[in-house]
Amino acid sequence: MALQLTANEQRDELSAQRRQVDFDTYDVTVDELLRRVQRKRIDIAPVYQRQFRWDTERQSTLIESVLLGIPIPPLFMATNIDANKQNRWEVVDGLQRLLTLVNFAGDQKTRTSAKLTTDRLTLSKLEKLESFNRCTFESLPEDIRSAFEDRPLKIIILNDKSQLQVRFDLFERLNTGGIALTQQEIRECVYRGDFVDLLGELADSDDFKRVVILPEARTKDGTPKDFVLRYFAYSEAYADFEHIVKDFLKAFMEDAFENPRTEERKEKFHRTFRYLSACFPEGIKTRKGQTPVNLYEALSAGAALALSQEPDLQPPSDLEWVESPELKHLVTGATNSRPRVRDRIEFCRDKFIG
Repeated sequence: MALQLTANEQRDELSAQRRQVDFDTYDVTVDELLRRVQRKRIDIAPVYQRQFRWDTERQSTLIESVLLGIPIPPLFMATNIDANKQNRWEVVDGLQRLLTLVNFAGDQKTRTSAKLTTDRLTLSKLEKLESFNRCTFESLPEDIRSAFEDRPLKIIILNDKSQLQVRFDLFERLNTGGIALTQQEIRECVYRGDFVDLLGELADSDDFKRVVILPEARTKDGTPKDFVLRYFAYSEAYADFEHIVKDFLKAFMEDAFENPRTEERKEKFHRTFRYLSACFPEGIKTRKGQTPVNLYEALSAGAALALSQEPDLQPPSDLEWVESPELKHLVTGATNSRPRVRDRIEFCRDKFIG
């Protein structure tokens, strides 16, 4: 049920939310966009680089629109300051349009910077500029190439002083154009830094891959790093869990972005997953052969807590409790309540300790 606010209270609420967002709008030529990509002043996050999906016909239609001067939707970017204090733009929405421009008019250095491996675009199925079909950028007359490069496009920039929460909301709302990022991929875009790098490193470790069994499709969408994040979040902060997993993980990610503690966390992770791989040499899995997330959270966080109490803990000789009715009750059904989360993690902790 919506809150009943007065008109003035609604105006105050709107004003307070608007103050959290700070934008600039620019007209930037195609040539300048390409030069920024080449110099890596426009940043394409790693989770996007598998995502260039437009076919030749759709790319050609965009190029035709630019040649004709037909307005195209603005590119949406966020400002980031990198480790060298350089101002960089990170693509939030418009990746397909940007990569189409690179695929058509970018030189080899620009294509390499954008990590494009497709063949250069040859225009096809154009309806207005029929004589341009089968043309590449290099085959067009020089004056037409220059006019294309000089064409201005609208760029909207979210400034770096906007709050991280605002960035997260915008990635959720604006990642369109055929790209559907997972929650973990959005978190990686917004909170890029040492902790995100750590998640990637640990998700590739042998012990983790032995313990966590995922279907092939889910190994490429951020799920392994999501599982690593869940290990840290539940082992360190399960007492803070309220009800909504997405909010809990996002809050933990934001805190870890500010305070990554990479070496400490790396050491504890490896200790926990060496132990888990000894306990479950065939992986944590159900009869379907995959790792269920609630059971994984309980076992991985429970093992971490047990090892923090008894660093020399040995794997239990009997693991029948993993399939017990007590644990099954805690990891199935309505699982995302604070009591259920607490009880399943502490149940596993106590069983590991014996």
